[in-house]
Amino acid sequence: MYFALTAGFFTKVRLVGAVGEDFEDKHLDLLRERGADLEGLERRPGETFHWSGFYGDDLNEARTRDTRLGVFADFEPHLPESYRDTPFLFLANIDPVLQLRVLDQIRRPRFVAMDTMNYWIEGKRDDLAAVLERVDMLFHQRR
Repeated sequence: MYFALTAGFFTKVRLVGAVGEDFEDKHLDLLRERGADLEGLERRPGETFHWSGFYGDDLNEARTRDTRLGVFADFEPHLPESYRDTPFLFLANIDPVLQLRVLDQIRRPRFVAMDTMNYWIEGKRDDLAAVLERVDMLFHQRR
């Protein structure tokens, strides 16, 4: 959500993902108002992915309190045909297997950035390594 809103100041955003029933329409309206294309966004039964944590004196280090996968636990990304020639791709902080599935559907991206967190580093290291081989930039918050 935050990345899509920020990126919308600089480029057209095409959002792929899943939100739960708890995701309020006012948030979707805000994305639309900022020009985001939501064709690739699914609303699914269940809870939206949720992470909570805090920052100490070093704002580069986030400490996780809770991670709930919600609807991402069984999400299967399917990119609309109109998204497949997107030149710049940001793979948000989701399961690296899903990041790979999104990346596999993009034809010849010019630049790929990704985000991750300790949850995936500790639990899906091999899958994460496979994504890292195919990206140009990594964002990661230390805990």
